[in-house]
Amino acid sequence: MEDAEAPRWMDIPSIAEAQPEPVTPAQAYHDLGDLYPDAPIPLMRGEAIIHRAVLQDSSGIETLFDWVAAGDVAIVELKRLIRREVEFANCVSRLQELIEGDLGGALVQVGDDRLILLPAGFAAVRGVENEVFAPDA
Repeated sequence: MEDAEAPRWMDIPSIAEAQPEPVTPAQAYHDLGDLYPDAPIPLMRGEAIIHRAVLQDSSGIETLFDWVAAGDVAIVELKRLIRREVEFANCVSRLQELIEGDLGGALVQVGDDRLILLPAGFAAVRGVENEVFAPDA
């Protein structure tokens, strides 16, 4: 029964003649991501990373703050945290203090349960929901 399930191999002479031995590179290549995991790459104007996150509790605020401090945008879902009113109010006030106060960024509410955290130099534009490219237009 094992022989029936095993793959069948066919010798194709043209493949063996075309490449008789494996190709070895003439030069050794290095993965720069492994060599320099925290390389100081300058942020080009207009380029940013957009992070998506779900804030479960106040322990995730530091990560959000780190992303915005590095010049990245974060879209944060707060659906689970909204149910705990005191913790929710504390988290939002801390985010406002850190991002708007310390970094000069902005918090933008999107719907009932999402925030967009913008670093300094980014701005939110109101009214795009009526533009041609909007999904409901």
